Amino acid sequence: MISRSGRDFDIVLITAEEHEDHPLSPSGVIARVLDAKGYSVGIVERPKGKDDIAKLGVPKLFYGVTSGSIDSMLYNYTPMKRPRFEEEKNADTGMPDRALIVYCNWIKQVSKASAIVLGGIEASLRRFAHYDYWNNDIRRSIIFDTRADILVYGNGEKQVLEIAGRLKEGKDLVGIAGTCIKARDKPDGFETLPPFKKVVEDKKAFCEMTVALSNRKALAQEYDNNFVLQYKYPEYTTADLDWVFSLGYERVLRPGSPLELARFSVVIHRGCVGRCNFCSIALHQGDKVISRSEKSILDEIRRLTRHPQWKGYVDDLGGPSANMYGMDCETRCDKGCLGCKKLDLSHSRLLSLMRKAREVPGVRKVFVRSGVRYDLALESREYIKELSEHHVSGTLKIAPEHFDREVLELMNKDNSRFNEFVDLFEKLNQRSGQKLRYYLMIGHPGDDEVKVRALKDRAVKLGNIEQFQYFTPTPMSVSSCMYWTGLDPFTMKPIKVVYDYHSKKILKRIMLGGIDEAHGKDRRGRSTRS
Repeated sequence: MISRSGRDFDIVLITAEEHEDHPLSPSGVIARVLDAKGYSVGIVERPKGKDDIAKLGVPKLFYGVTSGSIDSMLYNYTPMKRPRFEEEKNADTGMPDRALIVYCNWIKQVSKASAIVLGGIEASLRRFAHYDYWNNDIRRSIIFDTRADILVYGNGEKQVLEIAGRLKEGKDLVGIAGTCIKARDKPDGFETLPPFKKVVEDKKAFCEMTVALSNRKALAQEYDNNFVLQYKYPEYTTADLDWVFSLGYERVLRPGSPLELARFSVVIHRGCVGRCNFCSIALHQGDKVISRSEKSILDEIRRLTRHPQWKGYVDDLGGPSANMYGMDCETRCDKGCLGCKKLDLSHSRLLSLMRKAREVPGVRKVFVRSGVRYDLALESREYIKELSEHHVSGTLKIAPEHFDREVLELMNKDNSRFNEFVDLFEKLNQRSGQKLRYYLMIGHPGDDEVKVRALKDRAVKLGNIEQFQYFTPTPMSVSSCMYWTGLDPFTMKPIKVVYDYHSKKILKRIMLGGIDEAHGKDRRGRSTRS
């Protein structure tokens, strides 16, 4: 039973986001998975204090704690470290700063003996020593600050079922794939990361740690008289994903839910082969693609057509990058997939899926709104044609991020085929009038005022800038390491980094002026077009 009321639950999940019975809701997925295996699950959403934690009683097995789909500090603050919400609105967000630490402290006040399991993106990307932009220092693994018993990293369906099973049988939590625990000693077979004390004192050691991080390794990091042990990530398969997404999510959302525009989205794969240095996906979902079966996806779409609120539209057929479906790797080596001759770039499986999806009775249109890697899309003109003619409405959004060679190299992005894609898309869409919209990023390590002015000039020529973001260093990413250390962790060469907020604001104003100019507005937002 999944409930927000009642007593005597096996597991109580505590989430900083609103819980929705939807496959894009982190607590929604974990609750469904546990329920499918016979565990009773209670939900505490957006608690305001220990009394809210206590409402469902003490669970028989454990508390599962998550901030949800975003790190609480990133949710609450802008890249300039200003609150994202007005003071009077903050109470409505329900997400305190460092939500996991706050919630676990409340749990300890309610029940000191209960097991605590951490999960979600905030836990996953704070599992080892990490640079915290908001404190501007190195913080230790969040498993210490929360006093949790175990931390689940990445997608956690397999891990949470193993944890529940062991606790039910009275067994310990040692050795569960895809988890981290505290231990007095380092077992054999674990690769040792630089200890916490050293990465705090030595920025080169921090770089060494960053390069060594991987989901596919058993890793250990020393903290005084303890270690944090990471057991390597479990092998998720197509069958695993098919089962997870078959669990009958109701998709009945409350008014104003953040998932409203994605109510009828369909996730077709996990993982991304891009390895962008500023992105968290590689250390969360992984840098290899795992695709669902075509049958599983089409069956889900057929179920959607029977939903009482269905109007004929699949909101998004996608994943971390929509056109990586079918680019699964059989060898699972430690090397990057991009550039590998074995990587299937034909888009053949995806084309088959897209065509069959739009033929499902009751479907009027299948949108693709997830990001598209246009460099990979160029390997299949047929895919771009299918996308343009049947799966886009007005605009297709792509993310060149930047156009300076040095900045792109530090991002691990390649825009060498950007113009080729733009020319082909415009040629294919001459009659339809569909256009491209672009996402850009400024302030990444290596960027400066000269480069942002050049980017602004390029943005003016392109027009249709969807938005730009100022780089925010998020925990455990390679780009955050560059920001903190001022070094390229792979070469140890110094990198130019903009740190002071006055300079950051100048870069932001330059870019805002360029976007206004591209849209025919002056600095006050008034039209400059006659």
